[in-house]
Amino acid sequence: MPKPIRVLLADDHPIVMTGFAMSLAAEGMDVVGQAKTPQEAVEQYVALQPDVVVLDIRFGAEMTGLDAAKHILEKQPHAQIVFLSQFDQDALIKETYRLGAKAFVTKDCDPADLAVAVQRASQGELYFMPQIAERLANLSVRGDASPQTLLDERSLEIFKLMAEGLTNVEIAEKLDLSQKTISNISQAVKEKLGIHRPALITKLAMKHGLIEP
Repeated sequence: MPKPIRVLLADDHPIVMTGFAMSLAAEGMDVVGQAKTPQEAVEQYVALQPDVVVLDIRFGAEMTGLDAAKHILEKQPHAQIVFLSQFDQDALIKETYRLGAKAFVTKDCDPADLAVAVQRASQGELYFMPQIAERLANLSVRGDASPQTLLDERSLEIFKLMAEGLTNVEIAEKLDLSQKTISNISQAVKEKLGIHRPALITKLAMKHGLIEP
């Protein structure tokens, strides 16, 4: 008999996590841990060494599931990660695969889809739900004009703070940079993205999953 797939679940909604844990257990998988925060996910991954980790993206905290995935992959580059989220913006989906995830599964999916994603991930294989595959294909055809693609890491960080409503002075203080540097970068960001009004900046960041709706 093959050993059951050992799975770590990470989600801040206990009901959701319990439901998926029961579904995976019904498929013969062993849910070895359930983390409620990204920090717990990283700690439990190190302690438990599961075959697959299923990470929610949004935790209502400063650290996200994407951040947790980065920490996990730094410690173990061959970690098998499946993302689970109610958010399905194109750029967000693409970012999960760029990070090295094996699958992106929406929370309203059939539990069987999650089970298949976990099974494929445990074998080191990618899994695309049909609707996710279609969206990624369309994104590839029409091109990606998301902030994540157009901006470098520093500019993207400043863009997110702009979208949250911080002024240049507040951003400069937060990042310990000069106001002139922030002013120059924020202006360059606006020109590169082709938007200048604060409301549109916020709307664009929400559309691409960079800030909470």
